[in-house]
Amino acid sequence: MRKVIGYVLVSADGVFEDPVAMGVGQYQDEAYLRDGLGLLTACDAILFGRRTYEAFAELYGGGTHKPMWAERLNAIPKYVFSSTLEKGAWGNPIVVRGDAVAEVTRLKQQEGGNLLLMGHGLLGETLLRERVIDAIDLAVYPFLAGAGKQFFREGQDAKLRLVAVKAFSKIVKLTYEVDR
Repeated sequence: MRKVIGYVLVSADGVFEDPVAMGVGQYQDEAYLRDGLGLLTACDAILFGRRTYEAFAELYGGGTHKPMWAERLNAIPKYVFSSTLEKGAWGNPIVVRGDAVAEVTRLKQQEGGNLLLMGHGLLGETLLRERVIDAIDLAVYPFLAGAGKQFFREGQDAKLRLVAVKAFSKIVKLTYEVDR
């Protein structure tokens, strides 16, 4: 069975909202980018909520941002979960309406590689609450945002098991498996 891996960028105080505006690019070294590319390459599809999809489309749609990732991001199949998006302009995504938990559960049961969930908005919250997410890669950036949407918030409970720690020059990536 395929796994769903959540990939979330957070400040040291747990803010994940709008990482580009927080300037996360200045902390990413080549080793970190290679590690992220390895994860993208190991997965067969990306799961997006609408807002995260639109942010990625703006950044990577032209293929000029972060060349190391752009080719893979443009090519990988994308599922966008949204009740409002009619058609995605970037990467020919499949727009999914309705029950996200049922659809992701169905995708997990198909043959193939893992599914990568980018960000942790409403889709990520829902999949974590329903225990559809199997692992979380939490990339912790060395700054305090001071305000913004928190990854660690009331109502988001889960037992996690630390399975890997990777330290880059400025970022630490913690990989957790989600206990059922």
